[in-house]
Amino acid sequence: MNRSSLLLRIFTLCLFFGTSPFCSLQSIAQTQISSDKITIEGMYRGQFRDIATLPALQWCSDGSAVMLDFRQAASSRAFEKLDPASGKRTPHGDMAKIKANWKTLVGTDVVPFPSFNASGGAGFVEWGEDVHILNVSTAEWRSIRGVKEDCTRFSPDGKKIAFVRANDLYVYDIASSKETRLTTDGGKLLYNGTHSWVYWEEVYDRADEGYTWSADSKMIAFFQSDESPVSTVIFPDFKPVVPENIEQRYPKAGTANPKVRVGVLNIENPSAVRWVDFPTSGGYAGVEPKIEYIVRLKWLPDNKRLSVQTMNRAQTELTLHFADAATGKTTQILKETNDGWVNVHDDLYFLADNKHFLWASERTGYNHIYRYTLDGKLANQVTKGDWAAGGARATAIAAVDEKRGTLYFRALEKSSVERHLYKIQLDGSKMERLSEESGTHTVSMSNDGAFYTDNFSTLTTPPTLRLHKNDGKQVTVLAASRTDLSAKLPLQTPRIFTIPVSGGFAMPAQILTPRTFDSTKRYPVIIYVYGGPSAPVVQNGWQQDRDKYFYQMLSDEGYIIVKLDNRSCSGISKTYENTCVKDLAGDSEVNDLLAGVRWLKGQKYVDSSRIGMWGWSFGGAFTLQGMTRSKEFKAGIAVAAPSDWRYYDTKYTESFMKTPQENIAGYDKTNANVRAKDLSGRLLLVHGTYDDNVHPQNVWMFINELVKANKQFDLMMYPMRKHGISDAPARIHLYNLMFDFWKKNL
Repeated sequence: MNRSSLLLRIFTLCLFFGTSPFCSLQSIAQTQISSDKITIEGMYRGQFRDIATLPALQWCSDGSAVMLDFRQAASSRAFEKLDPASGKRTPHGDMAKIKANWKTLVGTDVVPFPSFNASGGAGFVEWGEDVHILNVSTAEWRSIRGVKEDCTRFSPDGKKIAFVRANDLYVYDIASSKETRLTTDGGKLLYNGTHSWVYWEEVYDRADEGYTWSADSKMIAFFQSDESPVSTVIFPDFKPVVPENIEQRYPKAGTANPKVRVGVLNIENPSAVRWVDFPTSGGYAGVEPKIEYIVRLKWLPDNKRLSVQTMNRAQTELTLHFADAATGKTTQILKETNDGWVNVHDDLYFLADNKHFLWASERTGYNHIYRYTLDGKLANQVTKGDWAAGGARATAIAAVDEKRGTLYFRALEKSSVERHLYKIQLDGSKMERLSEESGTHTVSMSNDGAFYTDNFSTLTTPPTLRLHKNDGKQVTVLAASRTDLSAKLPLQTPRIFTIPVSGGFAMPAQILTPRTFDSTKRYPVIIYVYGGPSAPVVQNGWQQDRDKYFYQMLSDEGYIIVKLDNRSCSGISKTYENTCVKDLAGDSEVNDLLAGVRWLKGQKYVDSSRIGMWGWSFGGAFTLQGMTRSKEFKAGIAVAAPSDWRYYDTKYTESFMKTPQENIAGYDKTNANVRAKDLSGRLLLVHGTYDDNVHPQNVWMFINELVKANKQFDLMMYPMRKHGISDAPARIHLYNLMFDFWKKNL
């Protein structure tokens, strides 16, 4: 039995017999030390990434898949075609010529994995300012050049490419090399086929899904956004001599959103745009509270109708409409409501019988799949139980085998800290779990639902990519787990457990202890939280960079590292999630956090006088709350932290808090700035000066209140870095800074 399995087995036995998760730590703490040293520089120069690297893969319309194995040296990588029935991989194109032609085009022979069309015979790469199209059979590349092209997508038939240039939509015919401009009024404040910041960030989760092709490749439905009502934020650069100012349109909570509408055009006659009509708002979202957001577009299989989902300003209602593509007239099909807010999802699936569709709802307190007739009448609930299909806002539907009436779906049925694949009949019978091993299964199914790939990992086992039949039987291993590489590193394994808190909630938690752990000694504890609604950080899966390596470095310095998922964050149920309504990062979340801290302080191996806390973004806000609303923490780090929800955007903030105008008390209560004077413990504040997500005004305001109260603190600002402070030099600097901060202050 290998060491990883031994650790898991011992910990499982500890839990089974009701003992502490540290019952046998002393007996298993003797770990063979490798000469491969973990360093922050190695983390962010990519030294350890090979351990978790897997091949890129895209399914094709004929059930095969195209692959590129990034585990191979760049000089020997080649596109491959995967036959899932046999598991065989064969060359896909003449890679030597593909590389040579790519090098002539852009100056390097390292070819990225393109986005392929449905057949896999062509692909494109967005590179610099241009789009480059590959013909696999000839190994030739051709380029679409001009002002920068974005949002590129193949038509479903693979014969055309659509893209956005200077906020207008274009289409490019591959056979004729003809480029056609589809819209003409795009500009600085009017966007066609691309999203404004708040839609990109909050509605589409950082994906620019500004248009969608009809299945027959004849029409495009697109968003048009008017940004003129939206407030402007300025970021001063540090160069040139007279610094440039960068402008961003960003709707602060309670202020005006962009005006958004949906157009439908035929690419053969693009000037005749038909606008989707919402009679109460003149076809626009963002002009009256009943239709504030348009959150999803999807064509029906008949290519004659378009599904459009809208939300009210309070986000307590999500309405599904069908729009006639020829007239723009809309028909309301169903309305989803929730007293807190409705989560936007991608689980709308139209069945080929042209009579039914599948739909996700959290109406029972848990996310489940329902089957409806096309006129909006409920046929039956497909999945049910005290668990979530999908889970933590993840898409539930993996595939549908309509011939056999089978739905394949992802769910948290087995555990909220694991991810598994299931199948069930569309009538709700014969549910079966297909993924066997405990851990995280990230599944991608072929278009016909006959096969799937499973990216599987655990806390102890690096990712492996396996190919399975749809009955769960393994066909082959496409990329084995690199335990040989992970074994070379001196890694301790975190353990998952739960902490009992109020209301019967078993809070998911993860703990990493020093390799020389001695339960008779006391150790300082660093707690990491995110805490935002349905954004858990505790999961039985392989963790990279910060979680795997930085925390290992800290544990080697004698720290215990703990991660906590408060109830609204856990993704377990909508009921738990709604506990933060009108009180975001407020009493419910903070009380769960402090309950976890008190539990830790009650353990004999914890030095209760040396508890630290840190977080990024929402976790930074949580850190400010914990350190100003309690005296439990000796030190903390808040990176890119919102300090007042009035400074954050409409869509995210108002989901939970509603507008500042209607929830004055809630915004005041969760405003960390007014409690800066109560700061307890040493605090390091970190922010990027070009953070277009959590604006620097958050940290400036908090600092101003600390200064007024004569509270000392530490500060690091990263010039012209955005929210992720993501470039390697900045990351290396930041994590060295944090490492030194903990050693000095905890």
